Amino acid sequence: MADYRKLWESLDMDLEKHDQLCAVLPEFYGDIYLSQENRPEGMNYYNFVVSEIHGFRIQELAEHRKKGGKVFGSFCVYVPDELIVAADAIGVGLCGGSDFWIPDGEKVLPRNICPLIKASVGAKISGTCPYFQSADILVGETTCDGKKKAWEILGKYTPIHVMDLPQMKREKDKIHWIDELKIFKDLVEKMTGNEITEEKLKEAVKLINEKRRVLQRLYNTRKSEVLPISGKDALLITQIAFYDDPKRFIEKTSELCKELEDRIKKGISVFEENTPRILVTGTPMAIPNWKLHHIIETSGGAVVCEETCTGIRYFERLVKEAESIEEQIEAIADRYLSINCACFTPNDGRIEDIIRLYKEYKADGVVYYNLPFCHTYAVEYNKVKEALDNEGIPVIMIESDYSLQDVGQIKTRLEAFFEMIKTSK
Repeated sequence: MADYRKLWESLDMDLEKHDQLCAVLPEFYGDIYLSQENRPEGMNYYNFVVSEIHGFRIQELAEHRKKGGKVFGSFCVYVPDELIVAADAIGVGLCGGSDFWIPDGEKVLPRNICPLIKASVGAKISGTCPYFQSADILVGETTCDGKKKAWEILGKYTPIHVMDLPQMKREKDKIHWIDELKIFKDLVEKMTGNEITEEKLKEAVKLINEKRRVLQRLYNTRKSEVLPISGKDALLITQIAFYDDPKRFIEKTSELCKELEDRIKKGISVFEENTPRILVTGTPMAIPNWKLHHIIETSGGAVVCEETCTGIRYFERLVKEAESIEEQIEAIADRYLSINCACFTPNDGRIEDIIRLYKEYKADGVVYYNLPFCHTYAVEYNKVKEALDNEGIPVIMIESDYSLQDVGQIKTRLEAFFEMIKTSK
């Protein structure tokens, strides 16, 4: 990575502590990603993005802000990128996927709260994440009680806007969500000084839909019997999609998809024949949380799909293109409310999604991933397991945080799970 210290200083970062973070990431990434054999050549772009994770894109954000542009930091797939892009602003996904930030998070949060929340708060108050430091405003949402209270803490350190996501999907809830989108639209216009016109919103919808389409194309290659890419590489690509420049991401991912499709035609796989195909479902995996995928794929399994917010929920459905502002906002509301997060009740749609995706991706088993103290997903496991048992679908629950202390235990459990799948096939 080039020397960005002056840039980081301008963002009021704790450089000494940030150096500690930067010292750990390259080796961690190398052990998990660069150790893979037969990786697609197109993954070199994503290697570059990670090597410059706190540099190149941060420089782009700084240049955007120098020109008077605004940066919106978000934590969830329910924050509509379309409204941000339509105002010539930039949206970047935040959250924390490393235990590096947890000690700082625990200075202001209880220990018995999920690591994603603690790491996200810690990343900001420690001044060690340039994405948090580059955001002019953070946009939270009411997807869980822990997050709702965490936004109050973050509000002491930075401007924050909270979108009130309804917890049910009735018609009156949709009306409420449309109102929230309009409030957010007004905020974005006021902050940027740019009006969100019909034409600008149409263009934004097309761009974000195109990003979704290229991710759909990527995931379609994972439906093949010949797996041309590892699950952890696919996870990395989706994680990068949250903060990379959309047009560049579309271009580079399209190039990769072409290579993967050619690999399928030539029968080039990154896994041995008859490797158990695994669907991962559950809590999101914020970068650099690559732990579960790495354990699965070094224990005899291959991840073929993620029914998560850092997986297919992020891009599976498109926004219907419409004409007037009112129609466009309603179309955006419809698309985002179609996401089946565990925060909703009832949430039968998520169970239906898991079963559908299991069949579409020709999976052999399901790994249900849960971060400690993530009560919404932990409680929902009961209904998911019951439904999967009725379908004869093997499933195992893995609850784990970001630390590496339980890797051996998880590996042993997964190896036994994969052996059971092989025996029953």
